[in-house]
Amino acid sequence: MANTYTKIYIQAVFSPQNREYLIHKNWEDELFKYITGIVQNNGHKMLSINGMPDHIHLFFGMKPNQSLSDLIRDVKSNSSKWINEKRFVRGKFLWQEGFGAFSYGHSQLDNVINYVMKQKEHHKKQSFKDEYLLFLKRFDIEFKNEYIFNFFD
Repeated sequence: MANTYTKIYIQAVFSPQNREYLIHKNWEDELFKYITGIVQNNGHKMLSINGMPDHIHLFFGMKPNQSLSDLIRDVKSNSSKWINEKRFVRGKFLWQEGFGAFSYGHSQLDNVINYVMKQKEHHKKQSFKDEYLLFLKRFDIEFKNEYIFNFFD
């Protein structure tokens, strides 16, 4: 789109179905590269991607050529198909319905990139559930417990 200038930074967070521990360290780098390709092929810029066995964080610069929901749907559907074709998990891999998305300003880039890249270190001290609920509270997002990720403690 001519004469359209934007800087939109989004951190998206989502989990395998039932928040299962399915993302294995042996193939997570391949998954992150595959998802980066999906994001970039849709015209956006991946700034950092990382995660844990039960969730991933994407931090990207978003272009206004696509809705956030459409991008995440594309990422989740194509990456789950890829995981299943590679047979990285027993049975059928699915991402849990829904996602969290949080916007940031340009001055916050380094902090968010660093936060995403240090996920493994961060989660030695805090659970995914606590992290996710803190995001919702920090960003003043109203939610109903019955619509939040399925958490199994």
